[in-house]
Amino acid sequence: MAKPKVMVLFAPGTNCDEETIHCFKKSGADVDRVLVQDLFDGSVAYNDYQILALPGGFSYGDCIAAGRILANHLGTRLKDVIHEFTQKDKLVIGICNGFQVLARLGLFDEPDGQVTLEQNESTKFECRWVRLVADNHAANPFLKDIGELWLPVAHAEGRLMASEATLKALIADGRVAFRYASYNGGLKVVYPENPNGSMDNIAGLTDKSRHIFGLMPHPERYMSADLLFDHPVSYKKGGETSVTGLRIFQNAVDYFA
Repeated sequence: MAKPKVMVLFAPGTNCDEETIHCFKKSGADVDRVLVQDLFDGSVAYNDYQILALPGGFSYGDCIAAGRILANHLGTRLKDVIHEFTQKDKLVIGICNGFQVLARLGLFDEPDGQVTLEQNESTKFECRWVRLVADNHAANPFLKDIGELWLPVAHAEGRLMASEATLKALIADGRVAFRYASYNGGLKVVYPENPNGSMDNIAGLTDKSRHIFGLMPHPERYMSADLLFDHPVSYKKGGETSVTGLRIFQNAVDYFA
């Protein structure tokens, strides 16, 4: 069986493309880094790909707002690409800046308002490890067999905001994928366990199809148990962990097996 093909989209300022490519290749996929300009001029046959990955970084320097320029390109000049991946049996993952792009495209929206990712409540760039708990993982191709996970965050605009009606709709429809969780397993989550002040501690969302997945933490930066920080409640067992960020990429590849 042919390996699934992954397009890792690259724009000026993207800086997590190499790690994302490595994770998908390690998971058994064929992976290409595709420049936005190559999509503009039609030199890439984007319909040949099964997975679209929007990696982290600072696309176009986060001018105006994080991810806005790339989202504008995808929503106007590259509508065919978005249609290809959102209307067919394909997968889309947006990590950090990629999540910001997907949100600005309106792919997680309810009719009454847009999900946005605003400046962190701390007003600072937050770079730290966080503990995540997966919601509705049985229905999400990316989260198969993932109950909880430690991942690093690195962002200044990761505070998920939405109207109360939109938030209730996302929760009721099972589209919350990850929530920030307390380090010690407690029910109350406070800063820095929730590093940005996101509503309802939300760290990741899916669309209605569960084929579009956006998250602020970086799974590509935790591809091996050796990379997990030395934390007293880090779930390390004999130098290993049951789940690393690589599992997200492996699940996406396995979906097409």
